[in-house]
Amino acid sequence: MKTLELKPGKDKAVRRFHPWIFSGAIRNLENERVEDGELVRVNDHKGRFLAIGHFHNGSIAVRILTFDEEEINAGFWQKRIQDAFAYRRMLGLPAPGKTTCYRLLHAEGDRLPGLVVDVYNHVAVVQCHSIGMHRSVGEIADAILERAEGDIVAVYDKSSETLPANYAASLENGYIRGDAEPEPVLENGIQFKVDWVTGQKTGFFLDQRINRELLGKFCEGKKVLNCFSYSGGFSLYALKGGAKLVHSVDASARAIEQCNENVALNFPDSEKHESFVEDVLKYLRECDEYEVMVVDPPAFAKSFAKRHNAVQGYKRLNAAAFRKVAPGGIMFTFSCSQVVDRELFYNTVVAAALDAGRQVRVLQHLSQPPDHPVNLFHPEGAYLKGLALQVL
Repeated sequence: MKTLELKPGKDKAVRRFHPWIFSGAIRNLENERVEDGELVRVNDHKGRFLAIGHFHNGSIAVRILTFDEEEINAGFWQKRIQDAFAYRRMLGLPAPGKTTCYRLLHAEGDRLPGLVVDVYNHVAVVQCHSIGMHRSVGEIADAILERAEGDIVAVYDKSSETLPANYAASLENGYIRGDAEPEPVLENGIQFKVDWVTGQKTGFFLDQRINRELLGKFCEGKKVLNCFSYSGGFSLYALKGGAKLVHSVDASARAIEQCNENVALNFPDSEKHESFVEDVLKYLRECDEYEVMVVDPPAFAKSFAKRHNAVQGYKRLNAAAFRKVAPGGIMFTFSCSQVVDRELFYNTVVAAALDAGRQVRVLQHLSQPPDHPVNLFHPEGAYLKGLALQVL
């Protein structure tokens, strides 16, 4: 294992257990010629051990796996994954007959930076975000199957779109352990068809489970608009909550097709839902008022360089939404852009409300559910932020 030494004064974040080391902090990076994905030992400028992690050829040069001097072997993966299972079981996940889909491994939140694993019934879908993590995907899959105690029978690798292009060019997504036919999953008793082969991310946005359930409590007898509906998550909770009419809008025809399938699966005779393949901003400019609205766009920025444009985008979108919420109505609005922190998002929504000339009451601050845990020393992991608002 190669050793990287940090520059004087650059070890403070590591000693505070932050799991990232940036390339500018490393003193001997050019001399070591480390390959992308290699395990490296990290020392301070006096040669004292700090951590072990995966090297990445980018601004985040090392993603730390451990702050202890230990081997990264099959036993290591077994321990970390056993801990993840124990934590989810403490949360009551899975809950047979109620919720059969959840996040098993959430990167830094589970002390495994670069690794995301979502469970759909008896299938674990893996997405690696670093070459180093993907090189151990076989051992990770074996540990998942062993520690699942029979609850998981197959592991699907969906990493080709989340890894560097030169490495991913030789990869194909597919089952690396076992095989299984997709079956509808349950989330709080609602059925969803999940397409982990061609769907976005791992197939479904599990991070809105608690927020979807909360929204349903405001929908009885209401006219509801779900913007950026994808496969209809918020729409189905609105229907379950007794909405008199639900409209789902998404620019993707495939997403709307999935949304309609999920509505039919749960409410086969319902005439209370209608969907539209359309640009959300265009729809908001032309639509009538709604009593409940959800604004849950994809990430507008994935780097600090694009943050300003993202903020302007959030402002325009939320201002347009505020104008179409009926007086006294409810609006749930979100940002999943990691580079837009909670305070900046809040201030952007304030600016949007001012632009729309609406008085607004904050009902609740919203975030990701506990199966998407945040490492206390890695606040960047709190990527999902939202507001439940009453528009007066």
